[in-house]
Amino acid sequence: MSVEKAAKQVTGATEVAGTAGRGASGGVPEGAPRTPPVKRAATAAAKKTAAAKKTAGVKKAAAAKKTAAGKKAAPAKQATASGTAVSKTAVSKTAVAKPPRSESRTALVRRARRIDRELAEVYPYAHPELDFANPFQLLVATVLSAQTTDLRVNQTTPALFAKYPTPEDLAAANPEEVEEILRPTGFFRAKTRSVIGLSKALSEQFGGEVPGRLEDLVKLPGVGRKTAFVVLGNAFGRPGITVDTHFQRLVRRWQWTAETDPDKIEAAVGALFPKSDWTMLSHHVIFHGRRICHARKPACGACPLAPLCPAYGEGETDPDKAQKLLKYEKGGFPGQRLNPPQAYLDAGGIPAPPLGAG
Repeated sequence: MSVEKAAKQVTGATEVAGTAGRGASGGVPEGAPRTPPVKRAATAAAKKTAAAKKTAGVKKAAAAKKTAAGKKAAPAKQATASGTAVSKTAVSKTAVAKPPRSESRTALVRRARRIDRELAEVYPYAHPELDFANPFQLLVATVLSAQTTDLRVNQTTPALFAKYPTPEDLAAANPEEVEEILRPTGFFRAKTRSVIGLSKALSEQFGGEVPGRLEDLVKLPGVGRKTAFVVLGNAFGRPGITVDTHFQRLVRRWQWTAETDPDKIEAAVGALFPKSDWTMLSHHVIFHGRRICHARKPACGACPLAPLCPAYGEGETDPDKAQKLLKYEKGGFPGQRLNPPQAYLDAGGIPAPPLGAG
């Protein structure tokens, strides 16, 4: 046999052996042990079940942990809920008389006018609490009432008007002499400049007469819108709202407006009432603010508006204690004026004492 022929035979034998070793599948040698299909399925199912059990165990453990945490936190949550309930109860208790947040414009107008009607019944004798005999005296007295009480002004102006009865007289006055008279009212130097200045303006620009127009009054020294409306409403019978400190405090407590600027308060409240009611509305509100609804400690327990007041409870609610807080009211307490209107006297009001008498 030739060498070439022997090499071909060896190569063929090797190819046959390789084919036999790979088997029919091309991957597993023939004759090698193989896993039956049923057993493979059972094994896969077992693995799947084990994985499911493992996942279920993890989920169960997580759920148990969450439940334990929830049980542990339950008292705190209950306490928080209890605290919220108490807080809500307290708020609702305080807000029993408060108007709803969604109060309509119509409801606000009705509520405001009802309050004014109640005040009119309580204070049928409400009036300006500055003594005056003519528009000039009222104008000067109103300017002097800044940063002091009407009572103090009423005790001071008799001497002033006795010595300077007309604008011309006061315009020509010696400032030092006027200062001495006005000293009890406080800020007497500034007030002296104002009353002498407005007297000169009246003499030079208006023939010694107080003008009856808002735009003319506010041009006078020391005269603002509040002073002008006092004069227009009480000396000329022209409606106006007097936005003093009492008026501002009460209309905010009654939630008629949330404004703090006097001009904006005037506009907001004026829109709730007919113009013809403005002057008496001012008297009613100011009377109530001076006598019952005080700034620091309102006499809530003696207030006839208690069922209507959103701010009820801010002050003393005990009736007996509240009664002792009443000021400047009939029944033994003097009013602000030395010469009050007859209606006030008929209702049992007492005139204020003159300067130096109390």
